[in-house]
Amino acid sequence: MSTVQEAGIRDWDFPRGVASVALMAGFAREHGVPAARMLQGSGLTEQALADPDAQIDAHTELAVIRNLVRELGHRPELGLEVGRRYRITTFGIFGFACVSSPTLGEAITFALRYLELSFTFCIPVARWQPGEFVARIHDERIPADVRRFLVERDVTAMYQMLCDLVGHRVDLVRAEFDFRTPERLDLYTEIYGLRPDFEQPHNLFVLDPEVLDKPLPQANEHTWAMCLAQCRELVSRRRARTGIAAEVRERLVPRGGVDGFAAPPGIDAVARDLNMSTRTLRRHLDAAGTSYRQLLDEVRRALAEEMLTATPLSVSDVAIRLGYAEASTFIHAFKRWTGTTPSAYRRGAITAVIR
Repeated sequence: MSTVQEAGIRDWDFPRGVASVALMAGFAREHGVPAARMLQGSGLTEQALADPDAQIDAHTELAVIRNLVRELGHRPELGLEVGRRYRITTFGIFGFACVSSPTLGEAITFALRYLELSFTFCIPVARWQPGEFVARIHDERIPADVRRFLVERDVTAMYQMLCDLVGHRVDLVRAEFDFRTPERLDLYTEIYGLRPDFEQPHNLFVLDPEVLDKPLPQANEHTWAMCLAQCRELVSRRRARTGIAAEVRERLVPRGGVDGFAAPPGIDAVARDLNMSTRTLRRHLDAAGTSYRQLLDEVRRALAEEMLTATPLSVSDVAIRLGYAEASTFIHAFKRWTGTTPSAYRRGAITAVIR
């Protein structure tokens, strides 16, 4: 039996910070390419790269990536060279949350849930199965002209993060890429500790699942909780909904607040209210990078947190008001959203108020 965990996002078109662009501009500068050429057509300035709070859209970073490939694409292992530069500290609070996680497995689960706080263009899907942990790297939606570079960059960055988390090289069981075998394999074996297989159906790497349960050397429960809260807040700000997603979300939020909340309308009812077919609504939401289920989860989570902190309702009552048939299903969903149970969340909120 296997367990699959998908990322919290399905596409690379999400807002991001400038740290990745700054890293690539620095790499290019070391190889004789001035920042002006790297930033050409992106709308960015060198001053903007120094602002840790600056936000850009993914297409802006993509413009810089195309400049990098144009200027230095003659280097046969460019993606690997750049990818190994990404370290835990490159990722800010996202990286600190990973490094303070209890185990490598929990760090991976967190990273998938909050993947939009990274700089990736490749979307990983994790599968836990007997004897191995498989991370399949999806690149289907990446533009063809930069696809190989981004596969090499992102897979190497992911692997580098795993090594940083445990404090030493993580032994891979195998690694596979879907492009043809490079002429030189030195850097691949140097970085990954093995010779990957090429011309395979998918891009993926495989770990021994036992390594996922080992405590991380810098695990800290207090720091992890603090980082989780900051990451949730950051994601909420970035997920300001517009367009069709905003219209659907508006129909899922109860008019009378938590007191007026009943079972949420299904997607068919929402589609009828928007004067479109269910299939059309699904297509529009997919194009917006979200889904009915994801929006419903966002609404349910916000309402659950409000009811647990502002009302005396039992966990079972909260579950019923959110439209769950059983409290156990709600508890499982809440733990997936927040990393803790509803009861523990309520105790933590009460403790914070008392303090």
